[in-house]
Amino acid sequence: MRRLLKRHLPDHASLAANRWLAPFGTTLFHPRLWHLNRHSAAGAVAVGLFCGLIPGPFQMLGAAICCLLFRVNLPLALLTTLYTNPLTIVPIYVVAFAIGEWILGSSLTPFTQPPDWGSAGLLAWIGELIHWFIGLGRPLALGLIVLAFVLALCGYLLTRLAWRSYLIHHWHKRHAHKP
Repeated sequence: MRRLLKRHLPDHASLAANRWLAPFGTTLFHPRLWHLNRHSAAGAVAVGLFCGLIPGPFQMLGAAICCLLFRVNLPLALLTTLYTNPLTIVPIYVVAFAIGEWILGSSLTPFTQPPDWGSAGLLAWIGELIHWFIGLGRPLALGLIVLAFVLALCGYLLTRLAWRSYLIHHWHKRHAHKP
């Protein structure tokens, strides 16, 4: 499992040589942020799933800060945040809104579609998007927090389970070949 993940994650040494990352060397290149085992992988998946629901472009920044705090695998956490993208964010927010409405026990706010990208420009669209987000209010905010915790917990447990079953399978396979 470790070899499979290491093949797709960036190399520690190549990132340490990057001139943009050099000022953060002592903090960013702590060995526990780059070590990959079942504990750091499960924690990284949980961090990535939790921080993936942070609105806007701050998902990876939030994941990096959480990785520094919890000392889990940084590249895997950053990769895991990519489950939210322009194709998946609206359905995820609809689910979060429904969860928040269910917890609050009311349907006070009707769900409206997010604003379309208009010809007015990026700043006008961002302003409309913020207004839309604030208009959804408490159900969406509460739903996002609950969904983030549930996804993080499920991701942590499923990663631990998958890693363990992978190890058990290879242990049995290795012992089956012994004479």
